[in-house]
Amino acid sequence: MPIVQQGNINTTALVVPDLYVQIVPPQNLVLNGVPTNVVGVVGTATWGPVGLPVITATMADYARNFGPIQPRKYDMGSQVATAIQQGASNFRCVRVTDGTDSAASVTLPGTSFTLTALYTGSLGNALAITLATGSKANTWRATITLPGLQPEVFDNIPGFGTAFWTNLAAAINAGNGTQRGPSQLVAATAGGTSATASAMTVAFASGTPGSDGATTITAATLIGQDTIPRRGLYALRGQGCSIGLLADADDPTQYTTQAAFGLAEGVYMILTGPASDTIANAVATKASAGLDIYACKLMFGDWLWWNDQSNATLRLVSPQGFTAGRLANLSPEQSSLNKPLYGVVGSQKSGTPGSGQSTSYSAAELGVLLQAGIDVIANPQPAGSFWGVRGGHNSSSNAATNGDNYTRLTNYIAATLAAGMGQYVGQVVNNALFRRIRATQLSFLQAMLSQGLLGSQDGTLPFSVICDTSNNPTSRTGLGYVQSDAQIRYQAINEKFIVNMEGGQTVQVQRQTLPGAPGSLAA
Repeated sequence: MPIVQQGNINTTALVVPDLYVQIVPPQNLVLNGVPTNVVGVVGTATWGPVGLPVITATMADYARNFGPIQPRKYDMGSQVATAIQQGASNFRCVRVTDGTDSAASVTLPGTSFTLTALYTGSLGNALAITLATGSKANTWRATITLPGLQPEVFDNIPGFGTAFWTNLAAAINAGNGTQRGPSQLVAATAGGTSATASAMTVAFASGTPGSDGATTITAATLIGQDTIPRRGLYALRGQGCSIGLLADADDPTQYTTQAAFGLAEGVYMILTGPASDTIANAVATKASAGLDIYACKLMFGDWLWWNDQSNATLRLVSPQGFTAGRLANLSPEQSSLNKPLYGVVGSQKSGTPGSGQSTSYSAAELGVLLQAGIDVIANPQPAGSFWGVRGGHNSSSNAATNGDNYTRLTNYIAATLAAGMGQYVGQVVNNALFRRIRATQLSFLQAMLSQGLLGSQDGTLPFSVICDTSNNPTSRTGLGYVQSDAQIRYQAINEKFIVNMEGGQTVQVQRQTLPGAPGSLAA
């Protein structure tokens, strides 16, 4: 009585009389949409791995992995912090350096025992180690500290002379029992010392300092390399990011490189112009760069004043983090237009509070920017006096594809199909296969419709899927090709809302009876 998976035996060639149970998998694959709230951020930091995407959700996560926010250009933490203020909570952070970064290290006095920070960066200079008597007799305890993080305690280290230092290095590098794994802060080298252990506290600041490698960073550095091991922007390949940004990368020569990455990976890249830019220069620069594509969003170089509470200072930051965070906290069919931004204190154009400057964009200025495919954060918005993205457009000049919603919804649908439809490859081409392919896509699109991601003004179905012999003739399927054609109509964004009002003492008012409400009137 064999039990087999369907397709594992030839049911037309059975010889032995028996009961054969076949496990038949579900005929229609169910597609679950991919996340649209993952933000990829590339920039500098004072700690953490270089070139490796690290999952981060909160500022506490960021501080643990990369150290504190730094009040400098290209700082990754500043962009993460401004995005978190908009509600974003799912990041892939990639640290970059200019190659001059180094790890802090210290040699304990009177020994050749050396400790080296696990990562490069200036945060390692705040490390310290304390040797004290262990919990058990004739043992020692080593405590490694870094401000803001839990101390690492390696207790009951036995031995004398060389044996002790060897045991201490082994405990730090490999762990000390089931409850204490390897250090996440330092690496140790015994160095063959035979000195007698003594109680001490040694700060890494007394040794060789670590450095961030952030002094000569450029936009090209943030782009990185696309060969193994990948660095910079290219480290975000395959990370499932729906939105991406290079912190403060305002070099227009790198715009199209970012756009190409966004187009290939389905990532909505948020670009920025240089601080204190002019409208005329921004328009000319974008045209010169040849940037005209829906895969990215170029923010005007009117940088924003932001209250950096970590460093107790009011400073200028690029608009990228605010924009990316706002988009990440919206469903993909939505636009960033007319949505409140939080944490903005002022802008270069409007000035800071108390400066006496109060300047807003005119309709003519906004028209020039938006017509050129450049968006801007401004106050007021159509809904009131608050900071927000003023256009909700990407960098395309095509009116049919220049909305945030087009980029994000297109990337979302494409990524979902790419993630789930591959299971049909390798299956036998017949009518049942066509039916399953079509049913799978239709069920996914129907789910989008029921959740409001798709819709129509007249109630008609805003999508169709064709996968049958009409688009799969035997001349094609005989060569191994199967084609499915889907048409999906997105919902438009109300950008130009026109309210007509006719008033005057000679106006003739016509009233209409509301359906289903006898006697009620509507003007």
